[in-house]
Amino acid sequence: MMNEDSSAASGGGVKKFFQRLSQTYQSTLDRSTPHTRLRWVFAGFLLLLFVLRIFIYQGWYIVCYALGIYHLNLFIAFLTPKIDPEFDPYSQDDEDEGPNLPTRSNEEFRPFIRRLPEFKFWLSVAKSTAIGLICTFFDFFNVPVFWPILVMYFITLFCITMKRQIKHMIKYKYLPFTRNKPRYQRVSDPAPGSVGSVGTVPK
Repeated sequence: MMNEDSSAASGGGVKKFFQRLSQTYQSTLDRSTPHTRLRWVFAGFLLLLFVLRIFIYQGWYIVCYALGIYHLNLFIAFLTPKIDPEFDPYSQDDEDEGPNLPTRSNEEFRPFIRRLPEFKFWLSVAKSTAIGLICTFFDFFNVPVFWPILVMYFITLFCITMKRQIKHMIKYKYLPFTRNKPRYQRVSDPAPGSVGSVGTVPK
């Protein structure tokens, strides 16, 4: 009976430990959300450590290639709109004109909504780079391979993928960045007895 109580207590303690660890992890992510530049500096630092280990120890090229392909897929998802105009049922029937996207500065402002948001993009890059860095400490992942073939194949795949993405942007007339958002300033209060009301005017 005492053994069962002690095992239940130890199991509850382990569960509380992982719950506290999960809460701390989520709280850290929440606090880092507004610090975009610092987050990407940290991800770049992890990537630099990974590349240095590859160059110094001359190995783990398969891990490097897999990480590069994964990052490329994340980047394409980051550049792609959440609703693909090619499959949007509310887009125009004319294939040449594409969907109703704003193309002039005086049209309604509509922000670009990504398939993969920036924060999730950063988190996936940081996690995958950390996993790849950990893999370089195990000889099991150091598979002998002729690395120039992997480099040429990755460059070819990158060029083909980016060419397809750029053609998609040109066809449906969108840019993967939100810009030229109209900002407004408050009009000063009118003098007593003057005609007019307080409002906002675009800059």
